Amino acid sequence: MKIRKIAGALGAELSGIDLAGGLSADQATAVRQALLDHQVIFIKNQPLTPSQYLAFAQAMGEPVEYPFVRGLEDYPTIIEVKKLEHETSNFGGIWHSDTTYLQEPPMGSMLLSREVPPYGGDTLFANQYMAYESLSDTLRGLLDGLVGISSSAQADVSKTREDRIRTDGREAPKEYMAEHPVVRTHPETGRKALYVNVAHTVGIKGMRREESAPLLQFLFSHQVKPEFTCRFAWEPDTIAFWDNRCTQHNPVNDYHGHRRIMHRITLKGDRPA
Repeated sequence: MKIRKIAGALGAELSGIDLAGGLSADQATAVRQALLDHQVIFIKNQPLTPSQYLAFAQAMGEPVEYPFVRGLEDYPTIIEVKKLEHETSNFGGIWHSDTTYLQEPPMGSMLLSREVPPYGGDTLFANQYMAYESLSDTLRGLLDGLVGISSSAQADVSKTREDRIRTDGREAPKEYMAEHPVVRTHPETGRKALYVNVAHTVGIKGMRREESAPLLQFLFSHQVKPEFTCRFAWEPDTIAFWDNRCTQHNPVNDYHGHRRIMHRITLKGDRPA
C-alpha cells in the first residue's frame, strides 16, 4: 500500500490495495493507521458491490444506521446520499461533523461514489486538531471544560435533508439533542480537537444564547480557514473515509441540473470526552 498526501493540512490517497478481495488483518490495521495519521483517506478504482463495501466498513469498525434515512434493501446501514437533476439542495451541504446531536456520535463515515456529475460536487474537509492548536493559550484555556449543545433541528442543515426524507425517510424523532465538550480529546491519538460545528451546535451549556453566539460564530469561521482544509474531486468508484472525531466536511453544491449518487456507511463511535 502506498500513501500520498493531497494537502498540507490533512488528507491522503491510498493506492495498491483492492478492497473487493477483502483486507488481511495487517492491511486493515495499516488503513486504520492511515486514517489516524491523515484524518481523511481516499481510495480510487474500487467498483464494489454493497456486500464488498460493507465488508470493508466492518473491517474498519461497526456500521450503524443513520437516524433520518432508510438504508438500501438488505443493507440497512448503507444509505444513498444523492442529489437528482431537478433538486437544488444537496444532502448535508454545510460544514459539519456527522450527527453530533447523538449521545454517541460516529467514529467515522465513508462514501463510495456511484455516479458523479460532469463537473463540481467536490467535498471539502477541515482539520480540527489544527483549528484548536492554532488558537491562543488564553482562548484554549477558556474553551477547555465548556460543553456544547447540539441539535438535529438547525434550520440550515434540516433543509439539506428534506429531499431525502421525502423519498427515503424513516420514522425518527423530530429532534435529537446532545451535549458534548467544545474541545474533545481523540480516544486513539490523545490529541485535542474543536468539536463544535455550524450545522448542529446551537449553544454552550450554562451560557445565554446572546453570550454564546459571538464565541460560536468566531469558532465556526475559524475552524474552516483554508489553511486547515483539503478539497477532493470525486471520480466514480472512489471511497472517502474520514474521522468524525477530528474533522469536518462540506459537500460543495455547484452542479445543478446533474445527478450525484453516493453510498454512505457510518461507523459507531463513543461518547466524546
